Amino acid sequence: MQVSIKWLKDYVDIDETAEEIADRLTMAGIPVERIVRADEGLEKVITAHIEEVTPHPDSDHLRICRLNIGKEELLQIVTGAQNVQAGDIVPAALVGAVLPGGKKISKGKLRGVPSNGMMCSAGELAIDTTGLPEEQVNGIYILPADTPVGIPAAQALGLDDVVLEFELTANRADCFSVVGIAREVAALTGKMLRLPQIAVAESSAERAADLVSINIAEEELCRRFSARVLRDVRVAPSPAWMTERLRGAGIRAINNVVDVTNFVMLELGQPLHAYDYDAVAGHTLTARRARAGELLHTLDDSSRVAVGDELVIADSEKPAGLAGIMGGLESEITEGTTSVILEAASFRSASIRRTARRLGLHSESSGRFERGVDETGTVRAVTRAAQLLAEMGACKVAEGVVDVYPAPKEPAAFTFSARAVAERIGANIPGDWMASALRSLGFGVEEQELEIYRVAVPSWRGDVTLMEDIAEEVARLYGYDNISARMPAGAVLQGHQSEMQDFVDTMRNALAALGMTEELSFSFTSEKTLDHLCVPPDSPLRRAIPILNPLTDEYPLIRTTLLTSILENAARNIARKNMDLRLFDIAPVFFPKELPVTELAEERIMVVGLLTGRRSPLAWDTNGEMVDFYDIKGVAERFLAAVGVQKYTVEPGTHFAMHPGKTAFFKKGREVVAVLGEIHPTVAENFGISQNVCVFEMDAAVLMRYRKKKSTIEPLPKYPAATRDLAVLVDAELSAAEIEHVIAKKGGKYFRSATLFDVYMGKQVDAGKKSMAFRLYFQSDEKTLTDEEVDAAFASILQAAEKELHAQLRG
Repeated sequence: MQVSIKWLKDYVDIDETAEEIADRLTMAGIPVERIVRADEGLEKVITAHIEEVTPHPDSDHLRICRLNIGKEELLQIVTGAQNVQAGDIVPAALVGAVLPGGKKISKGKLRGVPSNGMMCSAGELAIDTTGLPEEQVNGIYILPADTPVGIPAAQALGLDDVVLEFELTANRADCFSVVGIAREVAALTGKMLRLPQIAVAESSAERAADLVSINIAEEELCRRFSARVLRDVRVAPSPAWMTERLRGAGIRAINNVVDVTNFVMLELGQPLHAYDYDAVAGHTLTARRARAGELLHTLDDSSRVAVGDELVIADSEKPAGLAGIMGGLESEITEGTTSVILEAASFRSASIRRTARRLGLHSESSGRFERGVDETGTVRAVTRAAQLLAEMGACKVAEGVVDVYPAPKEPAAFTFSARAVAERIGANIPGDWMASALRSLGFGVEEQELEIYRVAVPSWRGDVTLMEDIAEEVARLYGYDNISARMPAGAVLQGHQSEMQDFVDTMRNALAALGMTEELSFSFTSEKTLDHLCVPPDSPLRRAIPILNPLTDEYPLIRTTLLTSILENAARNIARKNMDLRLFDIAPVFFPKELPVTELAEERIMVVGLLTGRRSPLAWDTNGEMVDFYDIKGVAERFLAAVGVQKYTVEPGTHFAMHPGKTAFFKKGREVVAVLGEIHPTVAENFGISQNVCVFEMDAAVLMRYRKKKSTIEPLPKYPAATRDLAVLVDAELSAAEIEHVIAKKGGKYFRSATLFDVYMGKQVDAGKKSMAFRLYFQSDEKTLTDEEVDAAFASILQAAEKELHAQLRG
């Protein structure tokens, strides 16, 4: 957003310098990013009258010009330009001038004739050459014949101005207009704000309501829709004063109709659009959603295919423009336009923002609608535009305004006390000063009791909704530099991490020590991603919280599982030929207590890991084997050991995203500590992964509950261990965990561990049976065990296995 000081002076008297105004605005929360002087490089360029032109005595193409620059002595300049003649008024750069392009003017001689300056072209002055004849683009710029002689060329060109460039925050939508900035300047300087007097002389020959029909089909997306009709329109260049104002705002003049719409948008902050009346089918405009597949042909001569959620302004046959973003090409204003529909509307900010971002199409209009536009100003805007064109003699204005406003906005109002505001600011500011300051910004203020005020918020200040906002307005007008600094009172407490944060650090270090690489991912997901994961329709993971203002339309939900993000990350890496991955993520997922959300969601810290690719790096001494279920199981077991989770059972299980038969649950009692396995082929295909992927997922709160908080150091055993091998025939569906449970239960006090080292199913084993061989370890911390003690424990284990598991000892 940029505004010229000249334009501001149309609405408020400014005695201060541009630097002083910029400083005041910045300190009041309206930051000025840069001050640009339009006449930079033109300080020593003045208007000059060519008194005579004579040929150069020693050149066929050079000419000697003698110029009147408002002094007694004429200035001599030698030029090669052929488009100047005696009587022309031209910009002349004096010796010592440094032009905008960096060219320095000095005394010189051309073929022996002294030249004391240079006559300038439009390009050398860095002015817009649009509409200039070719001889003035490539030759000397000829000023109008009535231009005074000897004045600064910047003044003659309308460049004697200073432009303020603002970097406004999104909440100050009211300042995206010249009137809005002028209101701030008036309040800060104590001057009177002069608003433009808006009134238009209408023609009673025709009524706008008889000429055009205005409709709103989507009241949720369009709150108000207003229009005027102009007849006998004469499309022509805009007057110099308007061209100058637009140039100061960084907008190029096109023609009077288009320029007036831009001028009013910049002046009042309300975007509006002009349609060629005869190109609007049915003379009807409707704010509706685009139909999926509908073509949107915009002013930039691009055709875009609608997805169905865009808001468009449509005539009776087709879209005539993208609402709030860009008009349609078929109804643009041309030299042949004779009737015009002026339209202004109020659109929902989020809808315009989503459409502009998806299409990559941003405009001055969309920028304002995205921040919020005062819906009460649509009629004022179309009337102001009609007024300006009528005053130029460019049209006749049909009687009346067509205005559709289904649910008029109620003005916001609330009560505040001067004492509460002063305490919040930390300064002793009188209540009457507060009231006066707020009135200068357009607030309605009425004192109800002693220093208790009822404030009516103006329609253009949608950012003010409560007492704290009033305190901010008072503080910035009072001046933050006038508020004395105070040290905050209160005890200083030492910060520390929570127990969960410490545990997260422990887990992160443990996984990194296992050769895993941490990924960082966004906390967002989508229904499509959950579909890829094959999440059942009735799963709690489907109850994801929708985001009111998503960063992208691809991820409109808050995630409920980390599996989606780590699989997307793996797919992205594999697509870029990074095939061998060891990834982990420790991050929150969110579950709402109810939908729609009325209170804070439940936040769970989850741990997820992923292995895919080769088991060992590619080398001459490796066989290129790929990771499988047992690799992820080993990582999970070592991780749990590192964080202190022990004595869990491992059971087969089923998981919607994992391969049946290659999925395991680690349990403490009935509670699941970890789920791990190989990703189901369908899920892998959905994510575009063509190789085996193994994952685990754990809940950090469950791990922390079962971890062993205090570690003890045990000395190395002094006495040797005794071993026995137990080979038994059992039912094929019996798991190793069930057998290990019986072994541990009956192993006695000297039993230490059991390791499964062989599983066999084949010809020498009956159908439905399998052979499983375990190595049992026995050890005492106090003595060397005798064979009798070990044999007794072994016999107890075998007896329990035969009785409880119907196992048979193999010979």
